[in-house]
Amino acid sequence: MQPMTELDADSLRDYYRKFSRFEASGTSPIYAAWAAGVAEDEEIIELLLELPKPKRQANLLFAAARHLGAGEGDYPSLRTWLLAHWGVTRDLMLARSTQTNEAGRCAVLLPALARIEGPISLIEVGASAGLCLYPDRYSYIYTTESGSLALHPEAAPSTVELTCEMTNATPPEQIPEVAWRAGIDLNPIDITDSDQQEWLHALIWPEHRLRRDRLSAAVALVSADPPRLVPGDLLETVEGLVAEAPAGTQKVVFHSAVLAYVEPAERESFAALMRSRDDVVWISNEGGGVLPDIGTQLDRETDGRFVLAVNGQAIALTGPHGQSFEGLG
Repeated sequence: MQPMTELDADSLRDYYRKFSRFEASGTSPIYAAWAAGVAEDEEIIELLLELPKPKRQANLLFAAARHLGAGEGDYPSLRTWLLAHWGVTRDLMLARSTQTNEAGRCAVLLPALARIEGPISLIEVGASAGLCLYPDRYSYIYTTESGSLALHPEAAPSTVELTCEMTNATPPEQIPEVAWRAGIDLNPIDITDSDQQEWLHALIWPEHRLRRDRLSAAVALVSADPPRLVPGDLLETVEGLVAEAPAGTQKVVFHSAVLAYVEPAERESFAALMRSRDDVVWISNEGGGVLPDIGTQLDRETDGRFVLAVNGQAIALTGPHGQSFEGLG
């Protein structure tokens, strides 16, 4: 039997190879090259093994390096920089997490939210900086085979415009009225803090300039009216916030690309809690294997997309950044 450290090293090398081939390939040539380089670099692997397992992920390593000034060059350049700056990189990786806050996901959440009779109280689990708590403040462009539909907040078109390609579904016709909003996160990001804004930018992959521009616009909009964000564990905190929601509103608990970072037993406990609450509409937007009871409803491959579900019922496959919505019937 191999020593545990060698098993860990093999697992980490395999993770970085898969990240390069399947996650970054075709999406970020820089990250694909960096991950492929790390996978074959014994010295960097050994440094990563010093970190707790959740802190060894590629997104966190690469974002930390870029945030600290590593640039976006080839892998040999990154390697040289990491070896010279490992202390501060390690400290940042231990202090931060991959709290990517993609406002674009509101475009795939909106079709589910628009079905709910309002006004609504929104509670986001894993809210990061809370940018997805503002679906009523953004403009939307939905494109279909028959044309496109634009939706704007009642007051005026938004400075944040989200685009989404819809198939096998009809675009929503209205933006819901949000009467109250709040979020939960283990480590909420203060959207008014410039350093934390820069961290959110670093979490966006290098080539994704449109997403960075969208983030800048969403940060400017939301920082003028920051959301209430409560630090805490999802299971320990969510019911308290639900209880605070104003009477006469429909309570909606939602999350997007969050539960993959939660242990499976805790995910199931959270799903069971949501299923038990008749007074809450539960909207989940997660990877196909994250919530097995939802994933088993599918009759097709997700091809890297998320599964949007309402009260545990799968209704669509969605692009990870909100770029597409395929209805499931």
